[in-house]
Amino acid sequence: MEHLEGRQSVLAALAARQRTFEVILVSHGAHAEKVQDVIDAAAALGVAIKYVDRRELDAMAHGATHGGVLAIVSPKPRAMPAELYRIVESGPKPPLLLLLEGIDDARNLGFVIRTAEATGADAVLIKKHLWDLDSVEVARPASGAYERLPLAQIEDVEPLRELQRRGLRLLGCIAGTRQTIFEADLTIPTILAIGGEKRGLSGAVRSICDQFVTIPTTGGASSLSLSHAAAIVLAEAMRQRRAIDVGRAPAPSLE
Repeated sequence: MEHLEGRQSVLAALAARQRTFEVILVSHGAHAEKVQDVIDAAAALGVAIKYVDRRELDAMAHGATHGGVLAIVSPKPRAMPAELYRIVESGPKPPLLLLLEGIDDARNLGFVIRTAEATGADAVLIKKHLWDLDSVEVARPASGAYERLPLAQIEDVEPLRELQRRGLRLLGCIAGTRQTIFEADLTIPTILAIGGEKRGLSGAVRSICDQFVTIPTTGGASSLSLSHAAAIVLAEAMRQRRAIDVGRAPAPSLE
């Protein structure tokens, strides 16, 4: 079993209904108005609530920022390739996936997942060996997005090849290439592949990329952290896609 800490993470997990809840622990000193929605959601699903001393929560939690709420739950299910194929084929808009390589900091992964959801990504793809990151440290900065956004585990590049066969284009984000993200068409079905600052994208992923793009920079910084690079590229994808939506929208009536 795992811990979920904080109101936002627990509420999101209750709403997603992907985990099995053993119990939700609520501090005796928690403000009622701040935890009532958690209590109501738990009651609706038949999840047990137990009131405990705050010191007990502090001892179980990673820090003192749990806000008086901690849940003991089963691990978040991993989306397997078959589910990923269903996601990209059933959506109303061209799918947008984010592939991460070389991320070794749990909090950074949480921030990236939060950004991916906010900018309209349909799923995040993560290499299998990265699943040993501390789930609590991922969930807290993700602010609920960790529960809502599908996270797909892949072991090799074969799922990426299958996605390409299903019409998605794999874009590798690397430094030093000629085409920038602003010149690339990010409105079509796309997988954005971003590597960490230490190792970048693996040779296996690079070998099957349909195109390489870069984030143009000025000044002395020649590279960006993975979390910042992901935010910039995803924001550009959202900008392009919204511009298309606006262009297709009917003109307002003058009547």
